Amino acid sequence: MEIIASHGTIFVILAVVFGLFMTWGIGANDLANAMGTSVGSGAITIKRAIIIAIIFEFAGAVLAGGHVTGTIRSGIIDPASIINSPEILVFGMLASLLATAFWLMIASWKGWPVSTTHSIIGALVGFAIVGIGPEAVKWGKIGSVVASWVISPIMGGTISFLLVMSTRKLIFDTDQPLRNAKCYAPAYVFVVGFIISLVTLFKGLTHLNMDLTITQSFIVAIMFGLLTAFIGWLFIRRVKEDRAADRDFHFASAEKVFAPMMLFTACAMAFAHGSNDVANGIGPLAAVVSIISSGGDVMQTSPLPLWILLLGGGGIVLGLVTLGYRVMLTVGRKITELTPSRGFCAQLAAAATVVIASRTGLPVSTTHILVGAVLGVGLARGMGAIDLRVLLDIVISWLVTLPAGAFMAMFFYFTLKGIFS
Repeated sequence: MEIIASHGTIFVILAVVFGLFMTWGIGANDLANAMGTSVGSGAITIKRAIIIAIIFEFAGAVLAGGHVTGTIRSGIIDPASIINSPEILVFGMLASLLATAFWLMIASWKGWPVSTTHSIIGALVGFAIVGIGPEAVKWGKIGSVVASWVISPIMGGTISFLLVMSTRKLIFDTDQPLRNAKCYAPAYVFVVGFIISLVTLFKGLTHLNMDLTITQSFIVAIMFGLLTAFIGWLFIRRVKEDRAADRDFHFASAEKVFAPMMLFTACAMAFAHGSNDVANGIGPLAAVVSIISSGGDVMQTSPLPLWILLLGGGGIVLGLVTLGYRVMLTVGRKITELTPSRGFCAQLAAAATVVIASRTGLPVSTTHILVGAVLGVGLARGMGAIDLRVLLDIVISWLVTLPAGAFMAMFFYFTLKGIFS
């Protein structure tokens, strides 16, 4: 308690600095990953992706982001045995923030799309092992993480594969691909609006005091889907046949129909990312602020301050702007060649998988889902369409994420403990 009383202000300042560093890493890696297919397919520019991210990331974080936080948000460790030594948990949270930030920076620089959540989990486990004891780690949760390495890509890949097959059947393998693209495009946009609104409603708009039943949620989602389909139709009907482009690429005009559709998926992915990942990412920061403000109470539950959500949103956008292009390049161009239609299928598949997982409780990672969805799009064209060398690098980075976060957190924990104890 004495350490908390003596250095409380310094701990909060460090938490804010480390938290900003980590959310910068989330933007450079996680959000860049989410926007990668939109940019990589050529449907939107990086500048437009950044504008979309700023608006919808903040909207998702503030409207549907984390509302209440426990001291240990992710439920990875049990701090009950250190109730009388809250400084240990503060050191651990600071070390976890710093370790996660460094790992995300390294991965982003290398262009590896890794899971932010898994990075944090690895860091928390590393701290818990040396700071509290191995028995404090909820090892069953680690099993879920390992399972997600397989489940996430398979689910995302299967759905994107089926979507690509549907676009071939309904649009590209027909005599009039442009006309059929315009005909079926609003239906695809409807699915985007329906799924994203359903994700948001299932999570609960607690900030807006909305708590709908499942039936009410479906009705609202259908209405929102119809609205987005109508707006999509207004954009799509302006697409004209480009015979000159069609001579170089037979489906050039039909692909142009999917470009405005990608705007919807880009907005949807940014909103979903803001609502799902911002609050999770700033959990350790919230934990430190909560412990310090309560005078060292480790087990309390407290509201997540709005300024922390805003800090998280600002850091994420900064990361996307400064280093996000490397991960965007990997997801959008290096794994397989994406066109607007393929990028659309990948993002729609990712969103659909998140809905299924959120309702069934399957342990999935949005990063792994999206990479799996891009793989599914590539597989629809055959194994030769996938760069297996890039894929191997990504798989290795997923396997390394947990131990990398853990070992770095151990190092930072002992460093902080040595400085302040």
